[in-house]
This record gives sequence, C-alpha cells and structure tokens, in this order.
Amino acid sequence: MTIDRTRGSGPHSGQRILSAGAPIEDARAAVITLHGRGASADDIIGLSEHLGQDDVAYFAPQAAGSVWYPQRFMEPTALNQPYLASALSVVHDLVDDIIAAGIPREQIVLLGFSQGACLALEAVARKPGRYGGAVGLSGGLIGTDDELWNGGDDLAGTPVLLGCAELDGHIPLARVEETAVLFETAGAAVTKRIYRGSAHGVNADEIELTTAMLAAL
Repeated sequence: MTIDRTRGSGPHSGQRILSAGAPIEDARAAVITLHGRGASADDIIGLSEHLGQDDVAYFAPQAAGSVWYPQRFMEPTALNQPYLASALSVVHDLVDDIIAAGIPREQIVLLGFSQGACLALEAVARKPGRYGGAVGLSGGLIGTDDELWNGGDDLAGTPVLLGCAELDGHIPLARVEETAVLFETAGAAVTKRIYRGSAHGVNADEIELTTAMLAAL
C-alpha cells in the first residue's frame, strides 16, 4: 500500500507525505510526525534518524504553505478555519490509512513540534481512544479557554508526552499544564517535562523519552 499524498477536500488535500524507516508492510508500529509553522515534512521526518527503531514506519505530511492553520493556537478556532479542520482531517485520514495497511491504532504514535504538536494533541482529543502514544513537543490543546476539549472521553491509557520550555515565547506554560490535566482526566498516561530556560526546540531528553515510548510498543 502506498501512502504518499494527503486525502480530503480542504486546503491541505493533495500534499505530499514523506516516509522513512521500515516499509509499512513490515513495520510493527507507525509514527506520524507533524512539522511546525514555516517548517516542512523534510524537517520533521529527520527525527526518525534520532529515534531509530528499524521496525517502525515514519510518515510526515506536508501542510499547504508550510502552515497548518494561520492564527495562533489559542485564538478562537473559527479564525483558523477551514485550515484547522483540513489539518485534522489529514491526520485522521492518515491514521485510517495506516490501520488499513495492517497496523492497529494502538501501535500508532502522533508526534509533533510546535504548531504540529498542537495539531497532534488536538487530533487525539477530537478522535479519542487508545493510541500507541501522543507526543507534543512545545504544544498544547487548540482553542480559547472556553473551547478546549473537556477531557471527558476515554483515552484508555494512551501514553502522552508533553515537553516544553518553562519560558517558551510561543507556548504559555499554563496551556501545557491544562493540557496535561485534561489528558489525565481522560485516562491517558501523561509524562510532562518542563525545561528551565526559553528554548523553543526539541532536546535530548525528549528524544530519549520518545524513543522509550516507541520501544515499549
């Protein structure tokens, strides 16, 4: 089965999907990697080289114009449409395609950085259940405070990793903390790491924790 283009009819449809790691027919698990604002699938797929796992298939869809949604993630969701709905559809359709290729959702990890982290976490919240894991590197749930998913669904023990700098200029610490609480409320197994300083990036500890998550699948 070939997975090389995003599906759907929104602004992100027909974009390329990069792949790395094991061929999907031989893989025991899959990771969907989601790039940040202004970055690309070429950037984020490079994480596969650091995470290893020769028997894992990695996928990286490309956002149209390198932006999943135009406004900041804490703005009213209406201001980010139709791009946000299209982005969520890309992720959910890719999950469905991977399942159709023979890898169950319990072996699929959604991983993103910055805007991609917000999208990965929101995708799990919008279509809850047991996933192999969710990794939000410098991100949080999307929307205003009164629009946030309420954590009332069952994530059935899904491992969730949240990592963020204490003084990240793009991601308020309060939203990361609230995201952790809501995922815990929904029954996820949350690991939260807040790093001193103001770096907006991916660090070695996050790579180590993600690698452990994949090894445990």
